[in-house]
Amino acid sequence: MDDTELRHLTPVVLGIIVRRGAEFAAAEDAVQDALIEALRVWPDDPPDDPKGWLVAVAWRRFFDATRADVARRRREALVAQDLERAERGSGGGASDARSAAPPAGVDDTLALYFLCAHPVLTPSSAVALTLRAVGGLTTRQIAQAYLVPEATMAQRISRAKRTVSGVRFDRPGDVATVLRVLYLVFNEGYSGDVDLAGEAIRLGRQLAAVIDHPEVQGLLALMLLHHARRNARLSAEGSLIPLAEQDRTRWDTTLIAEGIDILQAALARDRLGEYQAQAAIAALHADAPTAEETDWVQIVEWYDELTRLTGNPVVRLNRAVAVGEADGPRAGLAALAELDDSLPRYRAVAAYLHERDGDPATAARMYAEAARAAPNLAEREHLVRQAARLNTGLSR
Repeated sequence: MDDTELRHLTPVVLGIIVRRGAEFAAAEDAVQDALIEALRVWPDDPPDDPKGWLVAVAWRRFFDATRADVARRRREALVAQDLERAERGSGGGASDARSAAPPAGVDDTLALYFLCAHPVLTPSSAVALTLRAVGGLTTRQIAQAYLVPEATMAQRISRAKRTVSGVRFDRPGDVATVLRVLYLVFNEGYSGDVDLAGEAIRLGRQLAAVIDHPEVQGLLALMLLHHARRNARLSAEGSLIPLAEQDRTRWDTTLIAEGIDILQAALARDRLGEYQAQAAIAALHADAPTAEETDWVQIVEWYDELTRLTGNPVVRLNRAVAVGEADGPRAGLAALAELDDSLPRYRAVAAYLHERDGDPATAARMYAEAARAAPNLAEREHLVRQAARLNTGLSR
């Protein structure tokens, strides 16, 4: 069994152990022990029922740890009682918090998303915990996403696990946090580093089936529309292919049609949110027969709505690209000049606009600078090739 299937089984097994009565932190530790044992045993002796095997081993590890902990606490309690009797002549007791089972019929993985998005957690802790416990990402991957040291992220996740331990499993979490987590998981999978995009879409479908909210529909539409272009994003050699250069015959028209239908139903409810606005932009790209026929004027209008909704500087950065396409590169550069040049991908956008404005020397320099700050290898190689292409032209 490969890592992808193990990652898929992890939240399922974790949900079962929690529903059996284990506190979240203890259950997560037990499941991690079971996964380590699976990696050791399965290559030589694969089980007929991988999920059943993981549940059995995880539950046994949880039970053994609990029994050892109970024995330790019993010894400590006896010592404490002896001391108390000596001083007061009375004893004490302790309570045992249990996690309640999720509502019948709710997918275990989806229920875990809501537990990890519990109101007692901050949004950043909720996202980190979900990516670790449900998404199957390593602490190192999450730390890289947050741009913090791995040790810092490990402490954050540990605190979050302790916070939700003993919390009732049937209290609703924050839907906005769940949506944010789903989109982060989707983007991690979409990058190709970890294949979680399909799982995020599966959970998005389930969420849309049980929660009647236009932003839930908006996120599902957005993921479907992005996922429809996945096969065209990389060359056979693994090189990044920009949207304008992608072979649109390789886009999945079934997913595009489904995403647009879901988006139209959400927009008809007149409760616009950021995921609907993002999906509308993606739909305009998907609907254009060629890159030249893209309706950039409408895309700028949707970026204006998205800026109003979020105030996000990265949204304004993307808007500068759209302005450059709709009104010319000088207008795009003017919009870019209003932003902080330390923003991620700022120099890549500046390079593109300078090239379109007929300044290849500045564009080549900025492509090279952008490559040094690129967040992944595929993007770095693409930017290096762009710089090399322009430098070759300048040397002739």
